[in-house]
Amino acid sequence: MKVFLSTDMEGTAGVVDWQQCVGDGPEAQAGRKLLLAEVNAAIEGAIAGGATQIVVNDSHSTMRNLPADQLAGQASYVSGSHKPLYMMQGLDDSFDAVLFISYHGSVGAPAGLSHTYSPRAVVEARIDGTVTGEAGINALVAAHYGVPVVLVTGDRCACEESAALIPGIHQAVVKEHVSRLAAHSMHPESARELIRERARSAVAAATSAAPPPLDPGVLELSVRTTDIAEAASWVRGVDQSGPRELRIHGQTRLATYRAFCAAILLTRSVAENV
Repeated sequence: MKVFLSTDMEGTAGVVDWQQCVGDGPEAQAGRKLLLAEVNAAIEGAIAGGATQIVVNDSHSTMRNLPADQLAGQASYVSGSHKPLYMMQGLDDSFDAVLFISYHGSVGAPAGLSHTYSPRAVVEARIDGTVTGEAGINALVAAHYGVPVVLVTGDRCACEESAALIPGIHQAVVKEHVSRLAAHSMHPESARELIRERARSAVAAATSAAPPPLDPGVLELSVRTTDIAEAASWVRGVDQSGPRELRIHGQTRLATYRAFCAAILLTRSVAENV
């Protein structure tokens, strides 16, 4: 059984501040160790559930947060900051299951370090009218390839938002928000035990799981300024439906996701300067 694992970082137990997530300082190094341990717990659980091949996509910040030689299960590693499919690079229809590890709540949600892809640009994202974070957007790729998303781990908000779009998804809630920069986390060892067990159960049941039911999979975005919206509309498949509103609906769900990623990359410089 072939398993794809997309890992962010802000949903890791014990991670509550941007200094733990960005850069190479001592707090960031400590945060990466916590993240690695949760990723490895998910890998170990997936193997116990029947996985025979695991691909890890490092999806956080510069996307090179994990020491490749310390990944469990001889997992292969997709890393680096220029990836056409971003957080889902490497997924195709040869996989049997997708895991989302250390995910966080959407921008505007009551969750620690909440954001949706581009915190300076995106104010809210919706799929077929349902507010979503990065998990729901990324699930468009899994839906396109017909691969079930069977597990999400992270803060409670991330798990609940994922379940709203992916019924039956297994969840491992490892922390509760206190504020955007504070959380009540499980002890890291307990969090890893929970992730390991939920990954085992999720992968063991993957053969009976369905792909995410995102149909038609229309992605709508509210962005921070009219300049951001106007620039995003230059991307094929992205329509400006209001002064700060975007509607993305490609010919396929993969096309929708690719148009979204292109819009995010294109508007990054605009968002940073307005």
